[in-house]
Amino acid sequence: MKKIRIAIAGLGNCASSLIQGIYYYESRSPEDAIGLMHWQIGPYRPSDIEVVAAFDIDKRKVGRDVNQAIFAKPNCTKVFCGDLPVSGVKVRMGRILDGFSEHMQNYDESRTFVPATAQEPGKEEVVRVLKESGAEMLLNYLPVGSEEATRFYAECALEANIGFVNNIPVFIASNPVWEARFAEKNLPIIGDDIKAQLGATITHRTLTDLFRKRGVKLERTYQLNTGGNTDFLNMLNRDRLLSKKVSKTEAVQAVADTRLDDVNIHVGPSDYVAWQNDNKVCFIRMEGKLFGDVPMNLELRLSVEDSPNSAGVAIDAVRCVKLALDNGIGGVLEGPSSYFCKHPIRQFNDDRAYQMTKDFIRKYSK
Repeated sequence: MKKIRIAIAGLGNCASSLIQGIYYYESRSPEDAIGLMHWQIGPYRPSDIEVVAAFDIDKRKVGRDVNQAIFAKPNCTKVFCGDLPVSGVKVRMGRILDGFSEHMQNYDESRTFVPATAQEPGKEEVVRVLKESGAEMLLNYLPVGSEEATRFYAECALEANIGFVNNIPVFIASNPVWEARFAEKNLPIIGDDIKAQLGATITHRTLTDLFRKRGVKLERTYQLNTGGNTDFLNMLNRDRLLSKKVSKTEAVQAVADTRLDDVNIHVGPSDYVAWQNDNKVCFIRMEGKLFGDVPMNLELRLSVEDSPNSAGVAIDAVRCVKLALDNGIGGVLEGPSSYFCKHPIRQFNDDRAYQMTKDFIRKYSK
């Protein structure tokens, strides 16, 4: 079986979970493959994915084999497949730009990024590595708020003529200018801001859609999240959160019967709790009115391991991009983007997005 060759920018917890999953499902059968939305997409199973290039800026990862680097600090996600073979792919120094927030240098090295002193690559070098590795797509796993760095890697993907999966809330796939650039080169892109398999956003959206379908008027709501990984530590710098809050808030607003005024909706990270590590705890409250204007409210607490929750979606996004490449399809993959991401170029409710993704897979599977 032909491999799906991927490159990764940012070997944090999410990349760790994805790579562990590639090996974890290799020994599974369809009957006992728990945690997958799709066992097979076209001819491709999870174990058909292969990492051929990786970039990071942390001194504990740069220069190490990818399958060792994903377990290096400050990564703290659950290890569910720790006995990995040597991949033969070394982690290369990445471009920092705005990928490191200065406030993070005030924390213990075991909790935060420690930038390497190696020379940062220019665009020409990154493009060369992508081409020589045979990568077919680049996955962006940079920290939230990495606007310049994300645009840098998106440019590299375009120049290397490969697909792009934008897992973070920097608006590339949902930006018409960037969308047009990928469409012009006939390169597929999925984005922006990956939805967890069963996380805060998809749960909040589902409940909001349920209110709408059952005739309950939603009047106000909040979603508060705490966690102890580098994602939450990075987001203590509120200046990095503008696009994140837009992405998460719009994902909920898009399925509401009537858009809520800004004062009546709050969706976003709340605080960093170091001992939670990669566990994310979400608190949702929704207030509304039932039949006869009678008030009601709903409160929910959700606890999930954050990064495997993301990988359960990324492993499908990768295979959908590969289907597009196999079939000569470029530009934004609208169905997969709307189902897998919080901020696609066009929002659909999850039932419609699910069906669009199914239709895409069915149409382009060989």
